[in-house]
Amino acid sequence: MSQVQSKIVKQLLDDWHAGEDEALRALVPLVYDELRRVAHQYLRKERADHTLQSTALVHEAYLRLEKQGAAKFENRAHFLAICARLMRQILVEYGRSRNTAKRDGGDRVTLDGLAFKSRSVDIVALDDALHELAKLDQQQSRIVELRFFGGLSIEETSDVLKLSPRTVKRHWASARAWLHHQISATSGP
Repeated sequence: MSQVQSKIVKQLLDDWHAGEDEALRALVPLVYDELRRVAHQYLRKERADHTLQSTALVHEAYLRLEKQGAAKFENRAHFLAICARLMRQILVEYGRSRNTAKRDGGDRVTLDGLAFKSRSVDIVALDDALHELAKLDQQQSRIVELRFFGGLSIEETSDVLKLSPRTVKRHWASARAWLHHQISATSGP
């Protein structure tokens, strides 16, 4: 995204925060491809027969943003991170409802970025583990959300959280190890 586009996105975010509902509608087309990329990353980690599509996930996140009302976003990366969090919530809710309906283990994601090499993990178990991590270290939990779910780079995560890239790398490694241990312990051998 060019600097001009970044400034336009920032202005639209500020306008939306100031109460201009049309600003969100103008903003989404500018970041739509990035939102679809985030949605695609999520869905790529889901089971093969998942019924949600990238477009539907983006649209559901948009509806939730609209319903929540104007919020303060610092920049494009922050906006994408919040959208990624919304998408995660949507998929977790979907997984929980599917688990309730089927009781067969539910939706699974592959956690290659979290030190699981060829193993899939129940997205509900991952969400539960992230909630536990947040109780211990909110910052590490946010880093996992931004990196794994939001698809942000170390530098983008650093910008959003106002941390040094080195700190983000250190916490990312620690959080991955903790999640690996937690999920391995709860899922058995």
